[in-house]
Amino acid sequence: MTKHCYFSQNNIKHVDYKDTELLKKFLNPHARLLSRKKTGVSAKSQRKLALAVKRARFMAILPFIAQ
Repeated sequence: MTKHCYFSQNNIKHVDYKDTELLKKFLNPHARLLSRKKTGVSAKSQRKLALAVKRARFMAILPFIAQ
């Protein structure tokens, strides 16, 4: 069974760093980014996602680590 990319299925072209609810779907309970194997996201989307999470962390929208 292959997983399909969440972003291409929902026709999302741009991953916004301000959309925390979307970004939290791809983080584990320790606030670390989940792998492509677990989420089924394409490589291109995973890079965009990683960049968005890093920007959100830098802007203090998302935590670096969970307490």
